[in-house]
Amino acid sequence: MDQHGHVQPPAVGMVGSTAPVPYGIPSYQPNQMMGPSATGSLQSPTQPAVFTASSAQLAQHQLAYQHIHHQQQQQLQQQLQTFWANQYQEIEQTADFKNHSLPLARIKKIMKADEDVRMISAEAPVIFARACEMFILELTLRSWNHTEENKRRTLQKE
Repeated sequence: MDQHGHVQPPAVGMVGSTAPVPYGIPSYQPNQMMGPSATGSLQSPTQPAVFTASSAQLAQHQLAYQHIHHQQQQQLQQQLQTFWANQYQEIEQTADFKNHSLPLARIKKIMKADEDVRMISAEAPVIFARACEMFILELTLRSWNHTEENKRRTLQKE
């Protein structure tokens, strides 16, 4: 209240309580949060040892991760080599190339969708069908390995 008994609103930029404190100015002193020993250097002699220990642990974890990742990559390469060896054996043993799980008419239709293609030989859709099957099989194998590697139950695009 002022001298005449009227209520005065608090001043802009001031907190209206017992003592006016301007906005934006901290009510604490910087050394107040540091404690009594904070007046000197912020670094203590024990900090480098803690930092070194955590760095050593981090390096150890990184090496372990790299080792596991390397093992997983080797396992994937071995599985892919086995996959392709089996594919080559299957191709060499196959005498009838006409039976496929993919429809040859649709493959031929997709091939004709290209304006540069005028004529398609009878063998081309058969070879494309086999190539598509092998692509799908390898993609499935890689997806499965990725799922197992990341301990997931659902495949997700990354």
